[in-house]
Amino acid sequence: MNRYVIIIGILCSFAVAFTSNALSVALPTIAMDFNLSNIMQNWVVNIYLLIIACASVPISKISSKYGLKRTLIIGLVIYIAGALFSGFSINENMLFLSRFIHGIGSAVLFVNVMAIITAQIPSKNRGQAVGFTIMGVYVGLTSAPTIGGILVQNFSWRAIFYITLPLILLSIYLLSKIEKEWAVDVDKSIDKVGSLLYILSICLLMYGFTILNSKIGLILSFLGVLVLICFIKFELKLENPIYEIKLFKNLKYTSSNIASFISYFATFVVTYILNYHFQYLMNLSPQTTGIILIVSPLLMALCAPFSGRLSDKIDPQKLAALGMSMVSIGMLLLCFLNENTPLYMIIVAMILHGLGFGIFSSPNSNIILGSVEKKYIATASASLSTVRTIGQSFSLGLLTLIFSFIMGNVIIVPSNYPLLVQSSQITMIFSTIFCIIAVVLSLIGVKSKI
Repeated sequence: MNRYVIIIGILCSFAVAFTSNALSVALPTIAMDFNLSNIMQNWVVNIYLLIIACASVPISKISSKYGLKRTLIIGLVIYIAGALFSGFSINENMLFLSRFIHGIGSAVLFVNVMAIITAQIPSKNRGQAVGFTIMGVYVGLTSAPTIGGILVQNFSWRAIFYITLPLILLSIYLLSKIEKEWAVDVDKSIDKVGSLLYILSICLLMYGFTILNSKIGLILSFLGVLVLICFIKFELKLENPIYEIKLFKNLKYTSSNIASFISYFATFVVTYILNYHFQYLMNLSPQTTGIILIVSPLLMALCAPFSGRLSDKIDPQKLAALGMSMVSIGMLLLCFLNENTPLYMIIVAMILHGLGFGIFSSPNSNIILGSVEKKYIATASASLSTVRTIGQSFSLGLLTLIFSFIMGNVIIVPSNYPLLVQSSQITMIFSTIFCIIAVVLSLIGVKSKI
């Protein structure tokens, strides 16, 4: 059964990562088909990430109550529906709605896969199992640009949504072979008020952040903070909250979650910046762009299982700090990205990014999952998914915000390329600063004995 669980984890992680990352290469083509601006291009991905971030925490409690296996099967079916509708989209409105559905299914996969692995695999082997699952993510990320580029150039961007469906069907089949069900909070009720407060706060904060250059953006962000404060106060009073805020009393848990958030906030945008750089400024095809973009995720995929195994034997906080230090150097190099930057310099930055993040991610996940009691595993797993997707969404939101300040809401054409370069450079400066903060947070975890 352990083997089935790990295989399901790898397949699901691969499918979600592939679909998400392959779209980066397809965005210019989708923008051309639906006449999307630079801002709306980013929202094709961002709405998907926003839904995952909003849904992950409530889904973790629903899964704990009704069973991880049962809810995972439902999530797989929703994922299939979202993928099919996305591929069938005839306009931008249908595409955004389909991405909404796709995001709900993916949120179930994100939460349940890691929770099942943590519940089923013994603690002495958990780091390695988590590493294999994260390897699935990075294999998906690795193959996504190349396969996505090939599909876009030779078939259609719609094929990106169809190609992962056999893996999802195989996951459903393997789940049917497992008789065991994992349910922790069967007798506990779902915190509906807390769920609504959480979803509302995340939506307000994330959408407000992307339009922070406007008055409505400032108002929405302020309201988001207020609702988040209300959510925290409300949750602290409940015996069975939707999210165990008290877990953040654990310094390792807190610092590692924040480090994870900041790491994705700082780095997720790199793929999109380089994709725009290659396809717009260098006039490369989607297929060639995809081949180049394989560098970072390939190294992440190779490093993840080894760093996961190492985190079972040596201090994972030190590994996480080392990894983010390497990422920081890579981000610093990309701060100087412009139309004259040699390709080899970009490749060097991508190598540092890939190696560093591969070293960071598995130990950091192991810290989070290993620092809580078994009854809080689903919550910790949701935390992993949530901070990752919120970080990714804010990362792409940062680029969207900078686009708004520097370029405005425009279609990307040659006359706007100098502003595109300026936007990319400013974004990378922020990314470098945040990576350094993530290093510090990882080192704080070293000093914690909790």
